[in-house]
Amino acid sequence: MLFVTATWAQAAEPLATATAALREVEQAYAAEGVVEAVKQSTVAAQISGRVVDIRFDVGDSVKKGEVIVRIDEREVSDALASTQAQIAHAQATLANAKAHYERTQQLYNQKFVSQAALDRAQADFRAARAQLEAAVAVASQAATVKSFATVTAPYSGVVAARHVELGEMVAPGRPLMTGFDPGDMRVVAAVPQFKLAEIRNSAAASIEFPALIQWVKAGTMTVLPSADPKTHTTSVRLALPHYVSGTYPGMFARVHFVVGRARKLVIPASAVVRRTEVTGVYVAGADGAVQFRQVRLGEPAGEAGVQVLAGLKPGERVALEPVKAAIAMKAAQQRQ
Repeated sequence: MLFVTATWAQAAEPLATATAALREVEQAYAAEGVVEAVKQSTVAAQISGRVVDIRFDVGDSVKKGEVIVRIDEREVSDALASTQAQIAHAQATLANAKAHYERTQQLYNQKFVSQAALDRAQADFRAARAQLEAAVAVASQAATVKSFATVTAPYSGVVAARHVELGEMVAPGRPLMTGFDPGDMRVVAAVPQFKLAEIRNSAAASIEFPALIQWVKAGTMTVLPSADPKTHTTSVRLALPHYVSGTYPGMFARVHFVVGRARKLVIPASAVVRRTEVTGVYVAGADGAVQFRQVRLGEPAGEAGVQVLAGLKPGERVALEPVKAAIAMKAAQQRQ
């Protein structure tokens, strides 16, 4: 147990309390960070044409290989048909050149034609064969270009941005959609250079997502071997060990790097009451009286605790249910 709990009775209903105690907690250095997707890419057009189909929009989940955009393929289809006709012509030419070469070879063996005639027939045969190979290569290239008219997802993920509308003309290099893999995320924080040694020695950190009110233990930590010449800070990448629901690229995060340990006064976070700009706790005295006391808090201490910098002393008891404590305090004041 992180905290020693006790029970205090006021009138009919008891209040659950916890004792403020000195505990050895991790000392942390907090740095602001931002969520990044390890897999994030923008799919661009590879051919010119009009967008004729858009299958997904922002926020949609896409599986690897699914069609996301289709571009009008009539022009490239005509080019492919033309190359196939060229292949048919080259095949006919090759067949004719082969037959002529074979006949010439027979006549040469019978001494009816010269060596020069045989050489010309052989050269024509080889040229026809090379022409067919060239036509096949052109057709293969045309088929590849035609495949670019159907744009598919390179990996499973979520669409982050759509850059085109239905009916728009696109050219090679024009962005179509941007997507990311939500299952592979990390946080990047900027750290002052004088803190890098402590962070490297500890190699431990927790990531706070204030918008989600959630904490996660960081996974692999990587200190990039470069610094920002303007701010003199170094980027530190921290992998998320698992998918955190609600996170997305660009989201704010706060990284708490462990830089040491120290004894601090700790109470449960559930005992803290925040009233506009005032932060306090309900303290249960030895005589059974409840009073509200303002406190100054420090860094979080574990998943359910918080450090107290001022306003409490070790051994004092705080109410774990502030609402019940407030009702009991008002009831006592009315009886007086």
